[in-house]
Amino acid sequence: MSSTAKPSPETTDRNPRDMANAIRALAMDAVQRAKSGHPGMPMGMADVATVLFQKFINIDPSRPDWPDRDRFVLSAGHGSMLLYALHHLVGYADMDIEQLKNFRQLGSRTAGHPEYGHALGIETTTGPLGQGLSTAVGMALAERMMHARFGGDLVDHYTYTIVGDGCLMEGISHEAIDLAGTLKLSKLVVLWDDNGISIDGKVDIATATDQVARFKAAGWNTWAVDGHDADAVEAAIAEARKSDKPAFIACKTIIGYGAPNRGGTAKAHGEALGDEEIALAREQLVWKSEPFELPEAVVKGWREVGIRGREARETWEKRLASSAERERFQSAVATTLPSGLAGELASFRQALSADAPKVATRKASEMALEVINRVTDMTIGGSADLTGSNNTLTKGMQSITPDDFSGRYIHYGVREHGMAAAMNGLALHGGFVPYGGTFLVFADYARGAIRLSALMGLRVVYVLTHDSIGLGEDGPTHQPIEHLAMLRATPNLLVFRPADAIETAECWEIALTERHRPSVLALTRQGLPTVRAGDVGENRSARGGYVLKEADGPRDVTIMATGSEVEIALAAAKSLAESGKQAAVLSMPCLDLFEEQDEAYRKSVLGTAPRIAIEAAARLGWDRWIGENGRFIGMTGFGASAPAPQLYEKFGITPQAVVDAALEIA
Repeated sequence: MSSTAKPSPETTDRNPRDMANAIRALAMDAVQRAKSGHPGMPMGMADVATVLFQKFINIDPSRPDWPDRDRFVLSAGHGSMLLYALHHLVGYADMDIEQLKNFRQLGSRTAGHPEYGHALGIETTTGPLGQGLSTAVGMALAERMMHARFGGDLVDHYTYTIVGDGCLMEGISHEAIDLAGTLKLSKLVVLWDDNGISIDGKVDIATATDQVARFKAAGWNTWAVDGHDADAVEAAIAEARKSDKPAFIACKTIIGYGAPNRGGTAKAHGEALGDEEIALAREQLVWKSEPFELPEAVVKGWREVGIRGREARETWEKRLASSAERERFQSAVATTLPSGLAGELASFRQALSADAPKVATRKASEMALEVINRVTDMTIGGSADLTGSNNTLTKGMQSITPDDFSGRYIHYGVREHGMAAAMNGLALHGGFVPYGGTFLVFADYARGAIRLSALMGLRVVYVLTHDSIGLGEDGPTHQPIEHLAMLRATPNLLVFRPADAIETAECWEIALTERHRPSVLALTRQGLPTVRAGDVGENRSARGGYVLKEADGPRDVTIMATGSEVEIALAAAKSLAESGKQAAVLSMPCLDLFEEQDEAYRKSVLGTAPRIAIEAAARLGWDRWIGENGRFIGMTGFGASAPAPQLYEKFGITPQAVVDAALEIA
């Protein structure tokens, strides 16, 4: 019994209330020991979780990554002790009692909120409210898409998520439930902890929404039950599993159920109950076991969940072994891209070098995607209602519809945040490499989910077009200024701003081969000339920055630029040469990757001459590469509404401005 709590000498009949009380006891004891945490939600939802795991959920703790397992997402991630208690009880090997005793402590697997990759069976990182629900929508969508490709013998599972009042108040929840209802994601079951309490008090001080009516209006089937009536919860989940639409079950609960003084109050939400209240709760729950000790009958009952799941998994594995689709399915689950993709992209770069097109990098992205999407069917595209502007739809891609999930393109609607979270769910589920488009300025709206992409290390590609004042007449509301700096400041996120069609193809190749980092492709609306013709054998963007044009002799100045401003840098270097000053031009498509290069390489690229950086965006982040005596040519405020060439003149992002700066410092 080393992997579980110490058995209590008492014996207890194995009934749902005892099974649920084990969760309550572990939750309140772990939070009390940590002097930190949220006991209220685990205690309130213990009955619902017990019914779900005991009667329905299909998981195998001995094989947490079994592809056809049910997914369980704790969207109300602050109640993480519910998840950790469940994992301990059903027998995940890495969730022994010591982990629960070290809840929220440095080095433990039991972080304050569930963290993907920190412990077995955690399907996604949650805590930012609404993200779990929205990511679960992506998982449920992935299940339907994989089912369409491989059939019910290999793919037929549910996605369950527990949400709280906070999840449903967050705006992203509306985006998510609307998308799920529109697509009729019938294998998605949402269980709402309807306890009527938030941190500030009763939820009615902040919301009067009829959530059942709201979900119904969004195209869901709905139920409302007493969350402490196991039979009622079981009946509702059983019906929800038969639904032809996503299912929403409102479970009326008491936060901190069992705590006689704090139960049903905001005091139960986010602080330890205290020794006296816990002792009273034990009496009220008729729970005689000492802290972190469990009756043997309860432990045995919980372990049956894993036994049932193992049997289901072994039966599934037999179906997989005899399936004609076995190899294709396994390759899809591993998201293993075809070995020939690199060669196809190399040939594509050679063709671009020969043709030297002048195209917007958003168009160049579409051209690269034509190659990528032809070579592999694992890439799943989409856009937040900007398909024609983002150029994310390629020839032959069919749209996903409620009646046909065999396609490869998702119309997310004007839901940037929901789109980004759903893409996280697609990536986490396995089988797909998702990419989705919007304007770069609307990275603000998607920021929370982009951050989680990076935190979890997911291969998600954000196609963010209209990347500067170069988009022109739409004006300052649509012209990103600070967004590149914000994205570059995000750990584990690669931000690419390619200068031409060749660099765009290179950046796509890097984004697809980076298995543990998301990528942003910041792309132009305006046409850009090819600046890399004749030098395409090596993917030079993989170094993050490189010498595009070396000076004719010793450098007087080094000019750095990204994207559309590389053209300006080249023009400035030409003008400087005519006046007797020698300038090298560096293309810096990914500052993140450049920073990762060894010091010798960086020095060889940067040189020792004074430096100028050009980017039609905010300066923040460039000073490291400019140096103390360098210059920055870019934006110091918001943009304006006018044709792009006029805007570049107005804001002084011109070859002449670069020449003037160079003559000052060279």
